[in-house]
Amino acid sequence: MSDTTATRQHTVVIVGAGTAGTTVAARLRKNRHDLDIVVIDPANHHDYQPAWTLVGGGAYRAEDTRRPLHDCLPEGVRHIAQAVSALLPDERLVVLADGSRVAYEYLVVAAGIQINWKAIDGLEEALGKNGVTSNYRYDLASYTWQLVQQFTGGTAIFTQPAGAVKCPGAPQKALYLAADHFRRTGVKADSLQFRTAGASVFGIPFYAQALDKVMASYDADPHFGSNLVQVRGAERIAVFETVVDGEKVREEVAYDLLHVVPPQGAPDFIRQSALADANGWLEVDKHTLRHPRYPNVFGLGDCTSTPNSKTAAAIKSQAPVLVSNLLSVLNGAGNVESYDGYAACPLTTSRGKVLLAEFTYGGTITPSLPLDPRVPRRFYWWLKQSFLPWFYWNILIKGRGLPVTHKSRKFPAGVPSVQP
Repeated sequence: MSDTTATRQHTVVIVGAGTAGTTVAARLRKNRHDLDIVVIDPANHHDYQPAWTLVGGGAYRAEDTRRPLHDCLPEGVRHIAQAVSALLPDERLVVLADGSRVAYEYLVVAAGIQINWKAIDGLEEALGKNGVTSNYRYDLASYTWQLVQQFTGGTAIFTQPAGAVKCPGAPQKALYLAADHFRRTGVKADSLQFRTAGASVFGIPFYAQALDKVMASYDADPHFGSNLVQVRGAERIAVFETVVDGEKVREEVAYDLLHVVPPQGAPDFIRQSALADANGWLEVDKHTLRHPRYPNVFGLGDCTSTPNSKTAAAIKSQAPVLVSNLLSVLNGAGNVESYDGYAACPLTTSRGKVLLAEFTYGGTITPSLPLDPRVPRRFYWWLKQSFLPWFYWNILIKGRGLPVTHKSRKFPAGVPSVQP
């Protein structure tokens, strides 16, 4: 049901109909059939974005990652198909793009992350041509695969910006799938580069040490502290900025294939609201997912201040906590559940193997199976390509769940032999 004009009071307003918002709406509806819920999102479709990396590697069809939004939202939940322009928590109002207002008793902010394509000079104009692509956009993931197939040698560059990005392993996954295809087809890159603004290939040393071996197995050259600032597509030049002795230094690099991950951040309407923390993210308690200053506001997913990796797997753990706490508050009680920071990143190290990184707050290693998670496995490829998409469409966003299986486990300090 669509309503783009009414301005009225709702019990629960959910901003965002991505993984987080859709999952919360379904869980709330299953627990309280009579609950008045509205979801606000301008989209008319819903994307399974974790598969875009596979599309870019030729292992998935782009059209299989997208479904009509009305098929994903639970029956009885109202959808307002508009963008949000402002959040006014002191007035308990959401302001829409057309100027109308939606009032709420409780607000769930699940607005996702904003991809700032314009932050890199010349990037928007270059995308989709001149060898420039990104798996972070539905219409470009297939172009990534086209470029990988057409690559006959030269320089292939894969970038990662500073700060948080959704699925922080995705930038290097694009490299691994491309490098694996090159190896299988006998193509030798003159230079295969991973240029990241970060200080390591992955934020958790336990996994980074294994991924360093994967990178080396493809003769890929990691450049740390290297930030993409400009793309001159017609010239096929990428400009990177590094800091040397406290001074910014720019380097022009010629490329044949350039896969870009642009800077990302909280949506502007969150950054500009009273709900934001000092860094612009939606401020929530990292365990209860409840706003510390506005107790009728909850948040989850990529837009929040929780210090976990921004992945769909995190939402799998966050949604039950948020819904339980919100329902408890609706019933006049307090918070009852706590989120432990769980996130997972299935790193496709080749077409056929995945290294499944699972962890909680503080970088605690918490795999679901008693297997060394630093070893890429074929079973995890099946999970990534087949089981997880099925789980997403039929279990997660339908408000169903599976038992918690991750737990803290100890493994030998030495990094095992890694075959991508």
